[in-house]
Parts: sequence; structure tokens; C-alpha cells
Amino acid sequence: MRIHILGICGTFMGGLAILARALGHDVTGSDDNVYPPMSTLLEQQGIELIQGYDAAQLEPRPDLVIIGNAMTRGNPCVEAVLEQSIPYMSGPQWLHDFVLRDRWVIAIAGTHGKTTTAGMAAWILEQCGYQPGFVIGGVPGNFDVSARPGGSPFFVIEADEYDCAFFDKRSKFVHYCPRTLVLNNLEFDHADIFDDLKAIQKQFHHLVRIVPGQGRILWPESDANLKQVIGMGCWSEQETAGEHGRWQAKKLTNDGANWQVWLDGECVGEVNWSLVGEHNMHNGLMAIAAARHVGIAPAQAARALGGFVNARRRLELRGEAGGVAVYDDFAHHPTAILATLAALRGKVGGTARILAVLEPRSNTMKMGISKDELAPALGRADEVFLLQPQHIPWQVAEVAEACIQPSHWSADLDELVGMIVKSAQPGDTILVMSNGGFGGIHQKLLDALAKKPAETA
Repeated sequence: MRIHILGICGTFMGGLAILARALGHDVTGSDDNVYPPMSTLLEQQGIELIQGYDAAQLEPRPDLVIIGNAMTRGNPCVEAVLEQSIPYMSGPQWLHDFVLRDRWVIAIAGTHGKTTTAGMAAWILEQCGYQPGFVIGGVPGNFDVSARPGGSPFFVIEADEYDCAFFDKRSKFVHYCPRTLVLNNLEFDHADIFDDLKAIQKQFHHLVRIVPGQGRILWPESDANLKQVIGMGCWSEQETAGEHGRWQAKKLTNDGANWQVWLDGECVGEVNWSLVGEHNMHNGLMAIAAARHVGIAPAQAARALGGFVNARRRLELRGEAGGVAVYDDFAHHPTAILATLAALRGKVGGTARILAVLEPRSNTMKMGISKDELAPALGRADEVFLLQPQHIPWQVAEVAEACIQPSHWSADLDELVGMIVKSAQPGDTILVMSNGGFGGIHQKLLDALAKKPAETA
């Protein structure tokens, strides 16, 4: 088939493009912002990219158009597809019909940790000889692509609760037919498409409903929101993680770089890895539990995780200059911010200074839904720096005022960089948090920090 993808540079749609190309289709695509790393990744796969949505790109007529969820009515290509009756479908629907239908799907769902846990599950299966296929919303550190068909019945997928397309407002994951389902956690997020927590729980229950009776659902017993979802009805095997659950993770070092896996009151494996933080121990435990369902012993899975490399932007060290380390993290929700800061604090120790830098960029954050939770979430930082985005209905100054530590804000990125560099001292760690590029702030900081000693000499 000749397949054209609208919105191809998103991590999910880019992954589908790579899969379609690997399955032998002729794939082209377009996006408003065709830029690296996804553009480079797609071009390396022989996929032609077009900037913008001029309807001329649909000539000659493709056999199928896959429409991304960022596309709306009024988009020139969408209008041409409808006007000319070109066959079209959503990305999740295409994935179900052409890739997942006959596979053993291991789906990783939840508000936080999906990309990381899916990467872990894929790596465990890979290391244990299972040759899994996967689609992960970010390039996993152990692989050079974000998606591949694989060479076995097993397929790992990051199961996102965001909607499918303008014509299908169900969550993407209802198309994924999992046999093994990890529910990592559940909180209110995506306020741009969900009215409240109950609306998200309803979608999660749709997912629970489609797991077969002999399929397995893995979830943390302490998550009250997930408990309510399961309480709405569950027809599959269940295993829980937590203090009274079947699965437990027991920390052997303060930073969580070394921990034990317990199943039914017995130690069944030990993980030694480069990751830090209790949130990653939880992610690893869920991946090990999922792998056991497909036949991998926990001890074997735990050993495999010793070689796990996380996706970019998950507490990733971007560089060091002037004795100051600059880390990048995708954290864009108060719970993720709290977990990331806790993990970094465990890594650097109690006396080292952490400077937290936050861009409120997710749709939920920009709407101000979680703004009152931001100051407490930033509590483990020694100093806080906030960027004021344009055109949002609230002021980050409110968060700065609520912080217990010194806090600063600016609507100008270069001014913010200047503030951070002025405050930073050798031995400090700067943690930058955003789900976007943050105007290239990481390199700006590193460049300015490298010049700082010369300026103050």
C-alpha cells in the first residue's frame, strides 16, 4: 500500500510510520514541525517527509491516509481526504487491524512511567530471546528505533489514554487488545480532553473489559483510583504490587540503584542498574511481573534490567560545565516532578544543592488545573526557577510565592537562564523539567556556565 500519515513527527505516529515501512508499505507523511530527532529517524527509514498540510501532497492519491489526533476539521489535507473519499483511519485502528490482531500484546498503561516501563519490558523480552515487536513513545535507550514489528508473537506497546482522532474520541488503548496489561498508576491528567477523573476511569475500564479471562492485569494495590476501576468489574487474572500484594520491590541502597524483587513473600531476583528512584523500582517491578506472564523467570528478568538504558529525557545528564551538572527530564505533572526530584535527591545526597527549572507546557498545566500542587511537588529543590508561558490564564508568580525555598520566574527565556547561571555554584545540580524543547535551555545553560569562571575571574 501507499500510506500517507498526517502528523507524522509525533512519537506515536512516527513509530507507526516506521512499522508500516518495515511491513513493506510505501510510506510518506507530513507535519507542521518537521524537525529532529524524529525527522532524522524517519528519513533514515526511507520515509519522505513534507512540511505543512497543502492538499497537493495527496496527489497521486494514496491507498490509505492515517490521521493523527492533532488533526482537526479545517486542515486542508483532512478536508481533501473527506471530499475525495480517500480511505482513512486513526493510528490506533491501523495498529490493531494490521499489526496487533494476532499478537500477544503486553500493554503498559497509566498516567506516569509508560515509556520507561514499556522500554523495560521490551528489553527484558529482547535479552531473553523473545524478539518482541514494540511501539514506544520515545526511542528506548537499548534500541535504535521507537517501533519495530519484531520476530515473535509478542508485542510491547505503550498504551496511551489520549484520544485517537477527531472522528474517534475513545482512548487509543481500547484498540490494543492486550493479553498482559500493566496499569502503572492513575491520576487526573489531559484536562484538555477529559472533564474529570471519572471520565478517565471510564476509559481505563473500557481497557480492562477487553482483556481475556486468561489474560492478566497487574496493578499497584495502593492506587485508590485504579482500585475503583477494577471495582467496576474485572474478568481477568489479577496480580497486585505493594506492601500486601504478590509483588514487592525492596530497596538495598538509598538511591534505588540496587533492589530485590519479592514474589509471594520470597526473594526471587535482584536488580543492579544505572537508574535511580523509587518510581523506577516500581516501573521495573511491573515490567518483571509482565515478563513472568509470558514465561520469563523473575531472576532472569531482573538480570536483564541490569543492562537497561532509559529513553532520552528521563533524568538524562545533558552535560557539565563550571562544576555544575545539567539534567533534563520529561516531568510535566506534579507527581512526576515530585518523583524525579526525589530520585535526584537520592542520587546527589542531602547536602548538594538542586536548582529546579520548570516550564509548565502540557495542556493540563497550561490550563492551571494542577498549579496548586506544583509548589509542594518542588519541595525537594533548594531553589526554583519558573518560565511564564505566553497566553495562559494564570501566573507562575503564584507558584513562586507558594514555594518555601527561594523562587524566581521570568517570561523571557534568556533572562531566566541568566538568573539560573548567576545562582549556580560548583557542585550544584540543575534539573530542567518540560515535555517540550524549552527553547534549547539546556545548551544555553551549559554555554553560559562554561563562560562564567572567565567572567568572574
